[in-house]
Amino acid sequence: YVMLLTLSPYTPRFRDRVSPPGVMIRPYLNGFTIAFNVSQPNTWQPYVDSMHHFLAAYDDKVQEEKNIECIPGHYFIQGGNDSEEKKACQFKRSLLQNCSGIEDPTFGYSKGQPCILLKMNRIIGYRPGAGVPVSVDCKVQKGNESHLRSVDFYPGNGTFDLMYYPYYGKFTHVNYTSPLVAMHFTNVQKNSLVPIQCSLNGKGIINDLNSDRFLGRIIFTLSIGK
Repeated sequence: YVMLLTLSPYTPRFRDRVSPPGVMIRPYLNGFTIAFNVSQPNTWQPYVDSMHHFLAAYDDKVQEEKNIECIPGHYFIQGGNDSEEKKACQFKRSLLQNCSGIEDPTFGYSKGQPCILLKMNRIIGYRPGAGVPVSVDCKVQKGNESHLRSVDFYPGNGTFDLMYYPYYGKFTHVNYTSPLVAMHFTNVQKNSLVPIQCSLNGKGIINDLNSDRFLGRIIFTLSIGK
C-alpha cells in the first residue's frame, strides 16, 4: 500500500521503454471483415451509422469549443505540473474531406467506395516519428495486387501531424481527441474477398512483427458486392 502511494496517477514512472503504437480501424462492428452490397442499403447502413457516431466528437463546432488551434509540424509539448490540465489541439472532421461524412453522409458506402478510419493507440508521452510525421499506406495483404487499384488518404497525404503529440493521459488531457487518417478505397475489386494491410511508416515504428497483427499495422478484409 505504501509503495502504491508513491505512484503518480497522471504519468507512468518509467517511460524509457515506450512500445511503438498499435492501430485500430473504424467502423468496427463484427470483426475485421467489412462486407456489404451496394444495391442493398441495409447491408451498409450499420457501417455508416457507426462512422457518424464515432465522428460526433470530431464535429467542427465541438472541436472549436473544446480545443485550440495548434501549429502544424511541431510537437505540442506542455510544461507545468503533472496534475495540471493540458490543452488539446483541434482535429475537425472536415479535415477528412471526402471521408468526413459532411458532403457524402454515406462515407462512400452507397457507391461501393468505402471510407475507413485509422487511429493509433494512445501512449502517454510518446512522440511518434522522431520529429517526422508518421504516414500510412495500404496494399493487398495476400493475393492479386490489382484488386486494390486506388486509395485516397486524408488529411493531406495521410499523415499523423506532430502537433497532436505527446498525449498526457486521460486525467489531464481530458479533451484530447486522437488524430485520424481516413482511407478512401475508391477502386476495389467487386464481388471478391480482398485482404488489405494498412501500415504505419516512420522512425521507430514496427509494422512487420508476425506475432502481433495490430502493432504498427492492421489487416482487414473488404467484400463489396454490387
